Amino acid sequence: MDAQRQLSSLPLAVILVAPGGVINTANPAAEQFLGQSLRRLLGRRLGDVITFAEPLLADRLVDPDANISARGTDVMVSGQGTRRIDVIAAPLVDRAGWQVLTLLDIGGAEAIRSDSARGEEGVLRAPAILAHEIKNPLAGIRGAAQLLGRKLDGSDRTLTTLIAEEVDRIAKLIDQMQTLSRQTAPELAPCNLHEAVRRARAVIEAGGNAPQIVEEFDPSLPLVLGNADALVQVLLNLMANAGDACRERERPAIAIRTRFASGLQLHPSADGRPVRLPIELRVSDNGPGIDPDLRDHVFEPFVTTKKSGQGLGLALVRRLIRDMNGRISHDRDEAGGVTHFRVHLPMAESPRRINTEQAA
Repeated sequence: MDAQRQLSSLPLAVILVAPGGVINTANPAAEQFLGQSLRRLLGRRLGDVITFAEPLLADRLVDPDANISARGTDVMVSGQGTRRIDVIAAPLVDRAGWQVLTLLDIGGAEAIRSDSARGEEGVLRAPAILAHEIKNPLAGIRGAAQLLGRKLDGSDRTLTTLIAEEVDRIAKLIDQMQTLSRQTAPELAPCNLHEAVRRARAVIEAGGNAPQIVEEFDPSLPLVLGNADALVQVLLNLMANAGDACRERERPAIAIRTRFASGLQLHPSADGRPVRLPIELRVSDNGPGIDPDLRDHVFEPFVTTKKSGQGLGLALVRRLIRDMNGRISHDRDEAGGVTHFRVHLPMAESPRRINTEQAA
């Protein structure tokens, strides 16, 4: 594998800076971090694209021979606002005046560190306590839906079937939360990610007043290793949040994209081996974005921007994704006016591919 391909596969943003602070090349992760294509970045001065808030760090970066490592520093990315990052800069061997810059976004992202989920452990045990009180009315709702279904036909019966199936899924989710409260690992199996998206979309649209939903699926994706019901719940939460965020826009829209994103991997796993997370699911909306003061805390319990919200939705989403050995993050594209939530999941060992038509 040549150096360019290795650079492209890295999950960290890497920028090669030529003498004079001019951007010579950048890997795909850097393009995503900066919100610009390589073609637009080439030949531009680094200082015109990214500004470091710490004056001492900015001064040292001007010296191409300096070895720099800074953690938790704020930067202003052109067109995207302030980010908190870790930065490493080093001179390029045998190339006088050249510099390699590595950037890791640590702000607004779901923490990959192993201790980041401890704070909500007690909060997410609440469903186990309330399971009995929740399941009783669910059983009544399911029975009523079945009775209605016997008197209806066609599309109306389809809706009552959807109600009954969703009640069953919620009941299973409650069972899963009880299992989670006992710290038992959930059952994982190969899942069709596109089927989960379509299922969640059907529920959102059946509720009425749903914004436009655009699908951008990669039909070549393999199956993911996860839990089908948990995936639907994750998507329901993310899509509902996206719909609420953009509802006041003149043309509210949600985009759901799947793609293969090589390079990202999680090191801590049950057996000590790294877990690759090559499948990316992205849920985007054209709403105004998350309050900057809350961006670093959106996955924490009781953090919400909704007047009637409890602030548990994204905390639950993170927990469900973690239990599938996945990770979630979010970022804001200020230039495009779009907020992205990205879920990265492991690939099932089976080589079988998703059939997008079957998922329809």
